[in-house]
Amino acid sequence: MLKNIIFSLKRSAIENKEVLGQVVRSGQYLEDCGYNVKLLEAEDESYPKIKSAGKKNTLIVCDSASYAKELTDKGYYCIGAIYSTNAGEKFEGLKYVFEEIEEVDADSFVKAYQRYSGDPWEVIRTDRLIIRETTVDDVDEFYRLYKEPEMTKYMEGLFENPEDEKRYQKDYIEKVYGLMGFGVWTIVRASDGEVIGRAGFSIRNGFENIELGFLIGKEYQGKGYAYEACSAILDYGRDVLCLEQVQALVKKENEVSINLCQKLGFECTDTVKVEENIYGHSYTGASDGTDIRVSESRYGEYLKFVKEL
Repeated sequence: MLKNIIFSLKRSAIENKEVLGQVVRSGQYLEDCGYNVKLLEAEDESYPKIKSAGKKNTLIVCDSASYAKELTDKGYYCIGAIYSTNAGEKFEGLKYVFEEIEEVDADSFVKAYQRYSGDPWEVIRTDRLIIRETTVDDVDEFYRLYKEPEMTKYMEGLFENPEDEKRYQKDYIEKVYGLMGFGVWTIVRASDGEVIGRAGFSIRNGFENIELGFLIGKEYQGKGYAYEACSAILDYGRDVLCLEQVQALVKKENEVSINLCQKLGFECTDTVKVEENIYGHSYTGASDGTDIRVSESRYGEYLKFVKEL
């Protein structure tokens, strides 16, 4: 959990009243939000003070690319900051670079820290649900949800070996969340922290529109969770991701999902062939440098639903 935010500035920035004013106002705002904030000059003597804060729970905001690299090489989580005094800095290797620092909200600092630390982003919170990024630890819960035969009657299941699924999820978290900023997320019941399903957006080869997908475990169905989650996700797609149109692909026999799509305001526009079982029964993973095993192509017939956001 993020607790400490350290602004590490070059002397030229500290001596610039405009830049210093921006940083001071940002720091005051972040302190009001409950974070410990320090302003340090980026020089060798500042490192002991940074070290004393610890690597865990600390995010460092640097206006020096070389100092950011030095700290990153030592295992610290750093983001870049662009001011009028360092417009030419190239922060290669950093996941985030902020401009107009006093306009950046606290949640953006938290999400930058979480992307480095591997903690999942909380994406949406509704009256009863928390929709967050999936973790590898969620995989065991997914097998609990998918164990009912009817859960995979109309959709693809998990890999046969849980370790394959965990490798897949690890790659997915790194490549999809980190690159796209969205994906299929985990649905958690807010009252008790129970994982009850999955939902979110994905990109399917051969289709132009972003696709909404959803699954609620059998024991949690009939309580309106799917509608609550999908409604919030569609609002997020419109308001945050700036999507204009979303599709959903549903097998013709899946009356429950068809009814949900219609309730959400989707309209059926076509019947399409969709490739299934894309990864086959096992996954060797991309992170270890080996190939992903694929199976012989298999296609199913689906109804294509579309919604204007």
